[in-house]
Amino acid sequence: MAMQRNFKKPAIKKSSLIIGRKPVLEALQQGKQIERVFLLTGATGESIQDIRDWAMKLNVPINKVPVQKLNSFTTSNHQGCVAITAAVQYHELQEVISFVVDKGETPLFIILDGVTDVRNIGAIARTALCCGAQAIIIPDKGVGALNEDAVKTSAGALEQLFICRVNSLMKAVDELHLNGIKVFASEMTAKISLKQLSLTEPCSVIMGNEENGVYPALMKICDDTFKIPMPGKFESLNVSVAAGMILYEAMMQRML
Repeated sequence: MAMQRNFKKPAIKKSSLIIGRKPVLEALQQGKQIERVFLLTGATGESIQDIRDWAMKLNVPINKVPVQKLNSFTTSNHQGCVAITAAVQYHELQEVISFVVDKGETPLFIILDGVTDVRNIGAIARTALCCGAQAIIIPDKGVGALNEDAVKTSAGALEQLFICRVNSLMKAVDELHLNGIKVFASEMTAKISLKQLSLTEPCSVIMGNEENGVYPALMKICDDTFKIPMPGKFESLNVSVAAGMILYEAMMQRML
């Protein structure tokens, strides 16, 4: 029988916390990089609404939580509001596209859809940087937090890549298309294989989670789907391993 391992969730460093309504609102208004805001369920007031408005404007996720969750962060008077500072810097997608193109590089981006394991995210980032990708695009919800553990697993790659956090991957794909960047997705039943896919042109690749794959509506607006040929009958590859195969293929095509 395989031994089960219990992984303890790492404690959040006190230095990464912003506690209280006014400090959180000021941090948002000043453009400080925020990973997530936790609000007490049912919290009301002008400052709470301002926090919601600014968080929405900046694509900062908000979690509505019970008081026990907030108390687990701090024993200070949190006023029903705690924020966690980001371990990475986030960038606007259009600004990144323009920067990469103006630099004379061919865009190669990775889109993460529902990838929640920070170790997988870190591994993907590390491979992405090694293979010449410039950016990772993530949604503001449904993806693992890019915390210090993710940065450590990436060997610092998350700090060197452009990270674009968007409120909708569907809109992000539309923006990529408007900039002439094709979007591909891996699909086990696709007709063409990875090696038949042209990755020398400006493109992005969507990586879905291992259980559900890429969101169906997102798959529909992709330019093409491809498969990674496997002689075995095992259901799927680990997402970071699959990303490594795809990124390596892209690098080899572009080097040739």
